[in-house]
Amino acid sequence: MDRRRFLSLSAFYTVAAASGTLVACHHSSDDEGSGNGGTPPPPPTGAYAFPQGVASGDPRDTSVVFWTRCVANAGGAGQPVPLTLQVSPLADFSQLAASVALSAVAAYDYTVRAKVTGLTARTTYYYRFIAGGDISAMGTTRTAPAANASIERLRFAWFTCQNWSANHWQAMTLMAAETDLDFVVHLGDYIYETVGSPRDAAEPAHPLITLPDGVPHADGGFYANSLADYRTLYRTYRSDARLQTVHARFPLIAIWDDHEFSDDCWQDHQTYTNANERQTARRRNANQAWAEYLPVDWGDVSFDLNNANYDNIRIYRDFRFGALLHLMMTDERLYRDDHVVSEAAIAQGLGHDAVNGNDIVGSRYFVPQQVLAQFEALDTQRLGRVPSILGPTQTQWWKDTLKASTATWKVWGNEVMMNRMWLDLRSIAPAPANTVFVLDCDAWDGYPSHKAELMSFVKTQGIANLVAITGDLHAFQAGIVRDNPDPATGTPVMVDLMAAGISSRPFFRDVATYSAGMPLASLISSSGVLDTFIQQNNPDMLYADHDGLGYASATVTAGQFITIFNKVKSLNADGTAPQDALAKRTRLTINAGAVSIGVEDNV
Repeated sequence: MDRRRFLSLSAFYTVAAASGTLVACHHSSDDEGSGNGGTPPPPPTGAYAFPQGVASGDPRDTSVVFWTRCVANAGGAGQPVPLTLQVSPLADFSQLAASVALSAVAAYDYTVRAKVTGLTARTTYYYRFIAGGDISAMGTTRTAPAANASIERLRFAWFTCQNWSANHWQAMTLMAAETDLDFVVHLGDYIYETVGSPRDAAEPAHPLITLPDGVPHADGGFYANSLADYRTLYRTYRSDARLQTVHARFPLIAIWDDHEFSDDCWQDHQTYTNANERQTARRRNANQAWAEYLPVDWGDVSFDLNNANYDNIRIYRDFRFGALLHLMMTDERLYRDDHVVSEAAIAQGLGHDAVNGNDIVGSRYFVPQQVLAQFEALDTQRLGRVPSILGPTQTQWWKDTLKASTATWKVWGNEVMMNRMWLDLRSIAPAPANTVFVLDCDAWDGYPSHKAELMSFVKTQGIANLVAITGDLHAFQAGIVRDNPDPATGTPVMVDLMAAGISSRPFFRDVATYSAGMPLASLISSSGVLDTFIQQNNPDMLYADHDGLGYASATVTAGQFITIFNKVKSLNADGTAPQDALAKRTRLTINAGAVSIGVEDNV
């Protein structure tokens, strides 16, 4: 970070270097003892609490970021809470790699984060926070291998879409039991900005959330608007013991998707209505709460509260795990152009309310392919370039980073579906539905020229072993992606592996809702029928389960990239979470040098 930005964040983000066995970081006189030159006795045990647990993140070969939230149990409202981070190579903390003095302040909701540098590569460390006589839960973390180190094996998991207000979080219990994971990746929708919707049922462990400043939503609930609202969501989500356990056991690498701000958002626009209303203050509130509650390395990316724009934060970045794996995380919301097909234009064509209506069917979902092409041509003329998800600057970063990578496996932390998902109804539906529909235009399918640009780059540069790990859709998918989406003419260039959401409403149920009144409705009498129909229309999709919940884990060697889709059961008949949550496992195998997937179901 440059000096100006470091000073602006000094109360928010601390950098400390490990040295020998102990580092004692300087802290301000506000944290020192006072009066008669002595040090006052520490507060009694129970004076402070760590209600959101502990976390670590953004692991590199010599550094890790550590996080907690510490509050006073009684009295001292609004006052800074002095605390200390201890990092040790030993579980009993008899030897310290670092001891960092911190201060939890109300301005950042009493969250603290510290980046400790000078650590040893590919080493397990233990950490905890101490405030007065109170000690947080102990966490474990692991540094990455050195950038060019030769390593035989790496394991990680990825997860997404953990809606507090739907289903259950037992998938996190299964993930935490995979004790040999080197790190975990979160691909967005860490929180959901809406609460109180009557659509979904949730486990009893997740009671209704009340937002202090929530705004009424058309679905009958409320959406987060203020900084207090977003903080309430993060505090509540992080109160779940299962999520705390995942954070405490593994370093996290996180990116956001839409629900950290607003459903199907782009830049600082919400899309609840056809108006595509701009909400800069709300976007900035969402940015700040995410920055406060995720253990992100602000030495590599930027967050500046003094910047009044909606894009006062930059979170795309990359990670190297020896010579084996290079992970690139992209931001697919803050820089994307508006959805190619105008909701307002579709509404006007149908005689609907072009401002207050919500015409997502025909604009973002179930979009006729020819309509998408017509609108993309208009948008290209207006923008002077093709409409983009990554934006020009991030697109160039993606290309440069990928081209320069020497790792065996290039892994793309990609929020939204890269697999093709078209439905050809030309021979089975009456007019005007006898056309090819693009099912999800909020994903890469909705920006076809931009997608083709990236895939053509992969082909022309001869980039091998590129795997996208994906979330967002609330489904399990495994597919081959081509430079040209036509299997008859396109060249396979990469693989897209999508994990279903932890708890969010499965995509099959959304399709059933969106297709009501369409000829397609009769073709999706069950999730299995829908899966088969989608695969018939998209032969490169080699595995599909659009009625799934769960997460994915991967074992990577020089010769293979093996993924396990861990599908969990839904709620019990009485609405409780299943104790024996695993429904099935599916193994996906990619051999180095090949753009193909071996599928073994029910392993």
